[in-house]
Amino acid sequence: MPDAALYQTEDTIDWIARAQSVVPVIEAAIPRTEAERKVPADVMAAMHDAGLFRMAIPRSVGGGEAPILEFLQAIEVIAGADASAGWCLGQGMGCSRSAAFLDPEIAQDVFGPKDAVLAWGPPAGPAKAVAIEGGYRVSGKWQFASGIMNATWVGPNLPVFTEDGERRQDADGKPENRCMLIPKSQVKINDVWQVVGLRGTGSNGFEVEDLFVPEAYSFIRDSAHFRREDGLLYHIALTTYYGMAFASVALGIARPALDAFVELAASKIANHTAMVLRENPAVQREFAQAEAGLGSARAYLHERIRLLVESGLKPADWPKEDRARLRIASTNALCKARDAVSWAYQAAGSAAIFDKNPFEKRLRDINTVCQQAQGQPVNFEHGAMVLMGLDLPGGRV
Repeated sequence: MPDAALYQTEDTIDWIARAQSVVPVIEAAIPRTEAERKVPADVMAAMHDAGLFRMAIPRSVGGGEAPILEFLQAIEVIAGADASAGWCLGQGMGCSRSAAFLDPEIAQDVFGPKDAVLAWGPPAGPAKAVAIEGGYRVSGKWQFASGIMNATWVGPNLPVFTEDGERRQDADGKPENRCMLIPKSQVKINDVWQVVGLRGTGSNGFEVEDLFVPEAYSFIRDSAHFRREDGLLYHIALTTYYGMAFASVALGIARPALDAFVELAASKIANHTAMVLRENPAVQREFAQAEAGLGSARAYLHERIRLLVESGLKPADWPKEDRARLRIASTNALCKARDAVSWAYQAAGSAAIFDKNPFEKRLRDINTVCQQAQGQPVNFEHGAMVLMGLDLPGGRV
């Protein structure tokens, strides 16, 4: 069982302070995180001691069930120390929301241990679950399973078929896809994570072949039929959660990049000039624009979240225009963070290319973050379509 002192029954935990408390451990381990291509064990232990991976787990099964804006700021703090640790935290909390859709005994089995981490990712080829007595026979490959190297369970999502080969329908009459919860020890991990940025996330693939998964260890993501908790977080669609979480990772990466540029600009003298960078009017103007872009994007995202939280409405009742603005705000935060880091890298000149300075790693990390679906320009198009009164492909934002 987790330490009861970590998970109180009222909103008295300062999750941001807890995140800040592990920053020195994370920063000291950055070279090992990059070299090992995973978050090192001592960093994970510090984050588990602070209960950070339990922030999105319901209190009923020993989690923190932290306020949404507070845990997003905690993600931002961790990402500011190291993007890989922040990404794994944001991804892991998205996975741990699953506890709200499981029988309490199963949720306790999966998420009860202090070091519990669930990892999942999209299919990397054909995958299917065949419904049999008592559960499912599961086969398939999956990719981009961030945090899997430190995970205790994996959660592949895949289509369900009958033993006769027919695609099974869910309670709403739609083709059924289920998330299967499998101990990591039962899957084969495919080491493919040789990448430019977010090296420490260890986002490898995994596969299983004809593996039995009990019925109780499966559920349908975001399904009202499986939801056992009424907290706002568990009504928010998974894609909406990841938009907010990954935007917070991006904001966390960008702020220290601008801070590092301010420090550099106080002493660096550019070629062909006698003045330090901070005395250059062009640099001053461009820095102010980067600062305003990043700060306003963060403020807009937090405003949209706060308004929706304070409305008292469940996400199913949020006006579609408000959902659209939240999608726009999340993608905008990702893009403005990337712009700020890119500017700092360029403005730092040759100093930016050295490992000893923070610019090149943050540039690699932020560009990798923004390659994910939540950072793609099509999100702006879809949000604008809603606000302009046009029909959106798929029907929902």
